[in-house]
Amino acid sequence: MTPPLITAAAASYLANGAFGAAVAAGAIDNRRLRWVHHALYVLTSSLTTIAIVAAVAERRAAGLALLPAAVPLAALPYAGGELHRHAAVAGSAAPAYALALVLAWRNR
Repeated sequence: MTPPLITAAAASYLANGAFGAAVAAGAIDNRRLRWVHHALYVLTSSLTTIAIVAAVAERRAAGLALLPAAVPLAALPYAGGELHRHAAVAGSAAPAYALALVLAWRNR
């Protein structure tokens, strides 16, 4: 059960990052779509929490690997509107998602 949950959390994180990058680059005007980025954030945070809980319940190392992603996710609402700071905080979760994916799908 853990690998699909970790994959869903990572995919949501990637989609949210891609959407945020597209907005920052000016490819998407989100004045009327601001809720999309917020909804993706809530989805990412929820899926990450569920994946961590499932991995801990199953005693899988991937859960411990994903746990550090919770810190930047919790800090993001307080990172302010400055683009560089927001992107740096959000991007700091990427290694945890990558390692969790590797551990979740290795030797399945």
